[in-house]
Amino acid sequence: MKKIRIGLIGLGTVGTGFAKALARNGPVIRQRFGIDLDLALVAEKNRRAGREAPIPPSRRVRDAARLVRDPEIDIVVELIGGCGAAKRLIAEALRRGKHVVTANKALLAEHGRELFGIAQERGADLYYEASVCGAIPIVRALREGLASTRVASIFGIVNGTCNYILSRMTGSGIDFRAALREAQRLGYAEADPALDIDGTDSAHKLAILATLASGSWVPLGAVYVEGIRRISAIDIRFAKEFGYVIKLLAIYKQRAGQVEARVHPTLIPASHLLSSVGEAFNAVCVEGWPAGEIVLYGRGAGQAPTASAVLGDVIDIARNIGRGCCGRVPPVAARVGAPRVRPVEEIETQYYLRFSVVDRPGVLARITGILGRQGISIASVLQTERRIGGVVPVVLMTHRSREGNVRRAIARIDRLADVRDRTVLLRVEEKV
Repeated sequence: MKKIRIGLIGLGTVGTGFAKALARNGPVIRQRFGIDLDLALVAEKNRRAGREAPIPPSRRVRDAARLVRDPEIDIVVELIGGCGAAKRLIAEALRRGKHVVTANKALLAEHGRELFGIAQERGADLYYEASVCGAIPIVRALREGLASTRVASIFGIVNGTCNYILSRMTGSGIDFRAALREAQRLGYAEADPALDIDGTDSAHKLAILATLASGSWVPLGAVYVEGIRRISAIDIRFAKEFGYVIKLLAIYKQRAGQVEARVHPTLIPASHLLSSVGEAFNAVCVEGWPAGEIVLYGRGAGQAPTASAVLGDVIDIARNIGRGCCGRVPPVAARVGAPRVRPVEEIETQYYLRFSVVDRPGVLARITGILGRQGISIASVLQTERRIGGVVPVVLMTHRSREGNVRRAIARIDRLADVRDRTVLLRVEEKV
């Protein structure tokens, strides 16, 4: 039985989970695959980190570079995150011909093209299932299971923090700040939640998924991003009255040689499967030909789910080593160059618009007049008697319109004397 020696960099939450999963499932892995996975070295500067992990002191080192240079290490597992030390260590490991497993979505979204290039040059594997949606095997599905499918669209709930917040706002009627505090108390949100609630985490994941789906590099800077800070309880209620649920979606579409890659709060029909994804769960809906529509659902974060994905990648690489091969499944099937990513001003969809206006005759007529001059037609209007700070909310649902036109109209509407706050714009996706 071949012994595969693993070097683990980082013994935080996921690193500890990986060490525990390997110790617990090692006998099963040996029985199933005939592979002996040996956690030979663990690099962690904090000596108190991972104290519950079954790692003897003799296998702990403080210098990660020493681990990377060790000729006995076959697979390096990077779980420290960030784009500084992690990038240097992964690049060095690959240049030495070592295989690498990482959960570092930010690093791959920003520097993946460079690192995958080094892996290809040096004949090493670089696997990254855990970088997107934890235990949900979406990367493997796009790389292997759907390799023959022309992916037309991806709609994903890929951030558990935002999904928990929006689910609580929808189910309990609480406002954004209360839902965020609850998410922080339960450990779903960090003390500084900006990376999640501003959409950055979802954008990293979407850049990876879009590259896998399109077969061309989609740079992170081309992904349009909006977070959920401006979503209010009143928008949740109005969406429900129209028959929708608000979710933070990562959206990819491909049409006529161009792609869309955007992250933003989205109204989706309450009847769709994604609308029922609650709490901190993730789900990804992939549609294409000839596969049709596929939905993957599960826990997208947390110690055990993420460790499961990391260990799965380690097993795949170990099996390749056992067969004397690498690169059997390329990290991405990306061609040279990048597709044209449509600017958000060019997209066409339906819109939810909420105006805060003084309740005077003629206000609605002036608003609809401005919209009409931009070629935006109204599908429905909802005006209530509820007053919020002395103003009345007016909500319009548009027919399919071009975003640039909608933005120009809103800029004019927000300058009207009877409009007392910035217009809330949310996009609607009927066919999710």
